[in-house]
Amino acid sequence: MSAQPSIDIRSPADVRGAASVPILKTELLSVRFGGLAALSQVSVEMARGEVRAIIGPNGAGKSTFFNCLTGVLRPTSGRIVFDGEEITGLRSNMISQKGIARSYQITNILPNATAFENVRIAAQSRRHAWNMVSHHDAFADINGKAEVALTAVGLLDKAHELASNLSHGQQRNLEIGIALATEPKLLCLDEPTAGMSQVETNETMELVQRIAENLSILIVEHDMAVVMGLCDRITVLHYGRVLAEGTPEEIQQNPKVLEVYLKT
Repeated sequence: MSAQPSIDIRSPADVRGAASVPILKTELLSVRFGGLAALSQVSVEMARGEVRAIIGPNGAGKSTFFNCLTGVLRPTSGRIVFDGEEITGLRSNMISQKGIARSYQITNILPNATAFENVRIAAQSRRHAWNMVSHHDAFADINGKAEVALTAVGLLDKAHELASNLSHGQQRNLEIGIALATEPKLLCLDEPTAGMSQVETNETMELVQRIAENLSILIVEHDMAVVMGLCDRITVLHYGRVLAEGTPEEIQQNPKVLEVYLKT
C-alpha cells in the first residue's frame, strides 16, 4: 500500500480537550449471565491518543467488554466513562453519537452498495436524520466526509466499486472507513486482520498506524505480531478479570501472561 497523507477527519472541537482526561475509563465493570461472570470488576483507563489492545484466551471476556463499551450489552454493575461523561447502559446509537465507533470481527458492510455509498450512509447517520426524499447529492458535506474517509483507508479509487467486488482485505478496510465516517473520538477494532493474508495484514497495520495519529484506538486482536507492533499498552483479560496491563515489552515478560496466554 502506498503511503497516504495523515488525515484528521474530526472537527476542531473534537481535537481540543484536556489531555489529562482519559478518553475511556471503566470502573469495576461486571457482566453476569445467570451464574456466569463474563466480566468481573474490570477497571481500565485509556489515555487520549493511545492505541490499546485487549487480549486474552478464548472466553476471557474481550467481546463482552467491547459489547459493553458500544452499547450492545448493558453491564450488570460498574461504570463506563467516555471523554469525561458517563455512558453506562446507553443504547448503541447514543454511544455512536457520543463518538465511539466500532468495526466487527465479521465484516459488516452492505455488499450490494458501492464503497462510497457504504461510507456515505455512515457519515449521514452522524450528521442528518435519514431523508428518503432528498437526493444524496444535496448533502455536499456528507459526500465530502465520505470521500475523506475513503481516502483515509486508501479506497478512494474503489469508490464506485460494489463492496461485494472488493477483496477481503479491502472489505475489512472499508469497514474501518465506515467507522471513520462517523467522526469518532475512539475507534474500536474487533479482529481487524482476521482472515487476511500477510500482505493484507501489513497494509492494515500501516493503515491503523496512520489513522492513530489523530485518533484513540482500542483493538481486540489474536495476532500477537499485530498487537506488539501497533499498541502503546496492552490489557490482558483472563476469565473475565484483568490479569495484567503494561507496554508490549512488559506484557511479553510478564510471568502470569506467559503462563496462561502467550505460551498456550
